[in-house]
Amino acid sequence: MANQIFVNLPVSDLRRSMDFFRHLGFSFNMQFTDEKAACLEIGPNNYAMLLVYERLADFTQKPISDAHESTEVLIAIDAESRQAVDDMIRKAIEGGGSIYADPQDHGWMYGHSFADPDGHQWEVIYMDEEALPKNDKS
Repeated sequence: MANQIFVNLPVSDLRRSMDFFRHLGFSFNMQFTDEKAACLEIGPNNYAMLLVYERLADFTQKPISDAHESTEVLIAIDAESRQAVDDMIRKAIEGGGSIYADPQDHGWMYGHSFADPDGHQWEVIYMDEEALPKNDKS
């Protein structure tokens, strides 16, 4: 099993992206950050490398998707509470992001979604595992 995950995301303006995610309360590992890349710390051992397009092109031979036009990945992160979900969505809008889907309430799971300034889709979810319906199939 892997000990860490690094999701690589193309960005058009690295400084704008860093400011956006700082506004949401995230920080960066400056050891892996320079003028072409920034290491966004999502959680313990979970990172997103924000790479300007030309830097990401160094790692792939395929065309780089424009997240405003197509979806390549949905990034889901957890939150401590329903209120924390709503707070992050509010901050995302304040910071220049947009809502791309309505909130979803499944009782035991609540989520809402935003797109960052580069169009990457982020799902913010709160799960109350104690309220999770029991699987009666034994």
